[in-house]
Amino acid sequence: MKTGFVTFVGRPNVGKSTLLNRILGTKVSIVSDKVQTTRTQVRGVLTRPDAQIVFVDTPGIHKPRTTMGERLNDTAIGSVAGVDTVCLVLDATMPLGKGDRFVAERVPSNAIVVVNKTDIASPAKVLEQLSRAAELDLSAYFPVSAHTGKGVPELVEELVARLPEGPLYYPDDMVTDVPAAFWVAELVREQLFQTMREELPHSIACRVTEWEWPRIRCEILVERESQKGIVIGKKGAVLKEVGTAVRAQLPEGAFIELVVKVDKDWQRRPAALERLGY
Repeated sequence: MKTGFVTFVGRPNVGKSTLLNRILGTKVSIVSDKVQTTRTQVRGVLTRPDAQIVFVDTPGIHKPRTTMGERLNDTAIGSVAGVDTVCLVLDATMPLGKGDRFVAERVPSNAIVVVNKTDIASPAKVLEQLSRAAELDLSAYFPVSAHTGKGVPELVEELVARLPEGPLYYPDDMVTDVPAAFWVAELVREQLFQTMREELPHSIACRVTEWEWPRIRCEILVERESQKGIVIGKKGAVLKEVGTAVRAQLPEGAFIELVVKVDKDWQRRPAALERLGY
């Protein structure tokens, strides 16, 4: 049995979470086009008869503007240590920039470059990006589309080939180690992104404060009193839509109560970040 750990790193919005979900065939990491959608390490487990890969999805590495941003970078960069393979994920539709090179300087020389979003980039653009990526002098290069799955099986086979022999780290029926309460809070945050789009304040956090199945209470934290009404929506319309969408992804019978609270400047307060698990 070959077993080991693989981490995905890269700039925000290169598609790391979508790639992880595609490989596992189920959603274990929330997805949106917003920066800092992924805020913690999320582990997903792929178990086959011959191998088990424990994937680590990480926050996008970016120029931090708050204490939380600094912690997200630390989480992502720290994930590079102690794993068997690092995958540097690039966006085929975007030029290889300073941010990509910043991340590349922090991965080992045997890292794999994954050029994602080939389904929306022209063949010429993909070739150009692969050529630019070759300048990073890493060990292998894979063009893939996390959206369609093209190229993903070949990437997985390469990852399996690099694994050492070892024991199973997780039961063979387990696909993630994310606690249920954390997952529900993440679903709420994802649906807020999808429902509100540009109107959503960037500085929101979600946490489950009560869990007495089938009743779940989830707090949505904002930094300003003026943001509270925006998140609630006219006559509670936003919260109603979000709650309906989240319940559709939970076991039948679930009831979720959403409450919006103000926690002033939580992104800049270490104690608040600790309380929220960041």
